[in-house]
Amino acid sequence: MESRVEQDCPICFTEGTLRMIAHSSEIPYFGEHTQITMICEGCGWKVTDFIPADGKKPGAWSLVIDSEEHMSTRVVRSSSCTIRIGELGLEVSPGGSSTGYVSNIEGVLNRFEDAVGTIRRQAERDNEGADILTRCEEMVTSIDSVKRGVMSVTLELLDPVGHSQILHDDAISREIEEDEAEGLDPGPVYPVFDAKDVL
Repeated sequence: MESRVEQDCPICFTEGTLRMIAHSSEIPYFGEHTQITMICEGCGWKVTDFIPADGKKPGAWSLVIDSEEHMSTRVVRSSSCTIRIGELGLEVSPGGSSTGYVSNIEGVLNRFEDAVGTIRRQAERDNEGADILTRCEEMVTSIDSVKRGVMSVTLELLDPVGHSQILHDDAISREIEEDEAEGLDPGPVYPVFDAKDVL
């Protein structure tokens, strides 16, 4: 389903340029989800999210990653999800342009690696101290060790709307308490649609 949305673009504020595309499909092992994509025809801003057909409560998923076999484990991350690897001091919270995706653990680690690479390039460009560059190198080495199954870490997904999941028999899910959910960044808020209107 594709429709024009009667809202201004949240980035360029142009009237009448937002399009919403909703596509429902069965994601293997996760059930029916609706993929929502918002696109501004003016500035090119685009955001995607995944909404499960059944209602969810705030929830967290965790998995101890300790082998190369875990790299192919499927992950659904909604735009409201915080991803954390405590042992490495890595955390990504949803921002105003956060987007949902379906990937695997290797893909999640690659995203962290790309972010560290961006920090390194910026430090090199700004002629910042060697300590930042050294820390970036150490982080990339640690992420590589996790990918090869040499280093064990715990991947956590914390989602105040409960749309994120890790598909593995050893993954642990739990509900997030209300006070814990309030402490999480809910991600982008789109005033242009209500999920119940789409589903």
